[in-house]
Amino acid sequence: VQLQASGGGLVQAGGSLRLSCAASGRTFSSYAMGWFRQAPGKERESVAAINWSGTRTYYGDPAKGRFSISTDNAKNTVYLQMNSLKPEDTAVYYCAADPRFNYFVTLGALTRIDYWGKGTLVTVSS
Repeated sequence: VQLQASGGGLVQAGGSLRLSCAASGRTFSSYAMGWFRQAPGKERESVAAINWSGTRTYYGDPAKGRFSISTDNAKNTVYLQMNSLKPEDTAVYYCAADPRFNYFVTLGALTRIDYWGKGTLVTVSS
């Protein structure tokens, strides 16, 4: 299984970025996909999650009202649209996949998530 994250980069505060996570190696129709992030010196935190059908979503507090998660089943890809970016959004963003949606929501459950992609760095300048 591979989760290939891309789309990170340097952006000014107030700008936007779209992260992509291309999944391969198995069927993900029963999986939830999501994004976590980890800033320097901080713990990894859940940003957003979605089930593969797109009927259920979750947003962590930092993402509410600014980020949007979506799927393109034909491309086996999950997107994270990030708007109104702030310097505090600076972090490495990781894509993840697991059949248990609650693992993206429950504090401390991230260590049990089945699959992780390599991170993509997002830097927001002030």
